[in-house]
Amino acid sequence: MKKPAVWPIYVVVGTAAAACYANALGGEFVHDDIPAVVLNGDVVAARPILDVFRNDFWGTPMADPHSHKSYRPLTTLSFRLNFCLFGLHSFWFHLTNIILHSITSTLFVRTCLEVARLEAPFATVAGLLFAVHPVHTEAVTGIVGRADVLAGLLFLASLLNYNQSRNTQSIIFGGLSMLAKETGITIFLVNFFFDLYKSYPRLKNDFVDVQWTMETKNFTKRTLINFIAFGVLITFRLYVLQGSLPMFSEQDNPAAFHPCILVRTMTFCYLAAFNWWLLLCPATLSHDWQMGSVPLVTSPEDSRNLLTCLCFVLVLLLFARSLLDFESQESAPIILGLLMLVLPFVPAANLFVTVGFVIAERILYIPSMGSILLIVTGIRHLWHVYHRQRQTIFSCLLLLFMCQSLRCVVRNRDWLSRESLLRAGIATLPHNAKMHYNYGNFLRDSAHYELAMAHYYTALRLWPSYASAHNNLGTLLKDPHEAEMHFKLAIRFSKDHLNAHYNLGKMYRMNNTEESYKMLKKCLSIDATFKPAFIELCRLNTKWNYSGYTGRFLKKIVEINHHDYEYAKVYAQRLQKQGNLKLAFKYFMYAGGFTQTKHDGMIGAMQILRCFDSQGRLFQLITRYQAIHRFSSGLTSIHTNAYLQRWHLNFEVSNQARSYVLGEKQRNLTKLYTYSDI
Repeated sequence: MKKPAVWPIYVVVGTAAAACYANALGGEFVHDDIPAVVLNGDVVAARPILDVFRNDFWGTPMADPHSHKSYRPLTTLSFRLNFCLFGLHSFWFHLTNIILHSITSTLFVRTCLEVARLEAPFATVAGLLFAVHPVHTEAVTGIVGRADVLAGLLFLASLLNYNQSRNTQSIIFGGLSMLAKETGITIFLVNFFFDLYKSYPRLKNDFVDVQWTMETKNFTKRTLINFIAFGVLITFRLYVLQGSLPMFSEQDNPAAFHPCILVRTMTFCYLAAFNWWLLLCPATLSHDWQMGSVPLVTSPEDSRNLLTCLCFVLVLLLFARSLLDFESQESAPIILGLLMLVLPFVPAANLFVTVGFVIAERILYIPSMGSILLIVTGIRHLWHVYHRQRQTIFSCLLLLFMCQSLRCVVRNRDWLSRESLLRAGIATLPHNAKMHYNYGNFLRDSAHYELAMAHYYTALRLWPSYASAHNNLGTLLKDPHEAEMHFKLAIRFSKDHLNAHYNLGKMYRMNNTEESYKMLKKCLSIDATFKPAFIELCRLNTKWNYSGYTGRFLKKIVEINHHDYEYAKVYAQRLQKQGNLKLAFKYFMYAGGFTQTKHDGMIGAMQILRCFDSQGRLFQLITRYQAIHRFSSGLTSIHTNAYLQRWHLNFEVSNQARSYVLGEKQRNLTKLYTYSDI
């Protein structure tokens, strides 16, 4: 009997996914999108493309001790392709995310049909629930969440190919999934355990009969290749860590820094249970769960332990049920659901390495597939057992689909702008100190200084050791003594807080030069390329009349900021005053040779050429200068005057060439071109 066509199911599920997230297309770059996309030189093509494979997800070299160590070059390349094709327009980044989510949703339907062996109606239900699940808003609507969506797509591609015995393709897709996001590596474990489940009856018979059949040989071969690939990829991933793990602070993951192992264990177990609860009931959603959003579980009597026990008992019961059905092979959806729920979540469970978050909704993108498989398996069981209640079951499913879709659409609107996202975060987690801090930053940037200070104070009330909140509050306070106190508190709670040292150094510059110098030098010991500290040191040394130090600091500013032509000009002027004309000419040319709007650099170079009596080069430079500005917009009076003088110069040169060779009249002519004339 011919199987019914499944492409209409793919169309329905893919369309539902796209329609549910369509209102996110007008969103801005928000939250982590700014550092990972907008300010990332690897994305905006400010660096060579090979740097994508040397740097982490945020554009920091993997060898840097401050690197986040998140190696996702495939995702970064997709961002770069977006930028090269359409520029830095958020619409196209959002559209790409939605397309990838639609493709992933259809692949999930195919996985339910071919791997989990669900009937078409239940595979459709699973695909629709996945397509419109509200917990996916951070992964789909948040541009940075593309790492999870892309990893999920490749994860399913690897699983489907492995199920069809295409081992090479499966390994390739699995490796690409890891390069999209680290959790993709778990597909190799999912493939192995599900293959073991499917092959168990034959393996058992061969083991009992002491036989070595073709099925056993093929399973052994698949397993060997699978684990070799897994080992190679794990080794490669450890190699790119460059010998160090990422460094996180207590505010990133408070439980990981608690001295009591019992508290850490109870809290981590509760967080795992809470993540599953978010998949089952995504009513409370937030883009940031750090700094006290989830209080530590410090006592066995804490009522939250009941949720932990309930979730773990339920998982154990499902595993026990699956083990009983190993012979009959009737629990494929349950086995696959448990594997996809548990294994992709393991890297975020703090079991092997400390992670830099408490809860992150986007990491639930792949585990949600397992949760939905388990839910749909339960629905299928109810459908087959309670025939008379099928209408009620269908109505409940329809209501669930509508509620999830509406929740997803509403949540998308929170991600449209930085302000709306922060407001939604505070409304959801008013006791989250970081949320108040980030909203205070937004208000400060919007010139609402009084409101900004109120939120900084709230953040400090919730988290008194919040160094960055102390520092930012200090920058807004009018009382210098109170501001100084908050800068010092920032340094007390974070001894290498760069901005707090700088702000103190700047504050001390007028009346406490010794302390100012100490603070600014500390800035440079923390970050040797911190330009503001060099600028303040220049001002400080000018006040002290230490010209040697000032020149050295100016030179350092120019060296570490290759495109800061203003300071190149200032340094050149200083060299000119000191009589170092050759070096001054070099920096004048550097300051004026790369932009049409900086006149002083080229004018300074002309003055030095006149001092050298280098008339030929001076003429060339004047001609070049006027050629650049001849067709400047508006032709201001200075440009018009310069153009007329250049015409007059060319006229005299063409008629009195012999006089220029003799040199005397040439010197008289160049005197016309003084600083004020040009």
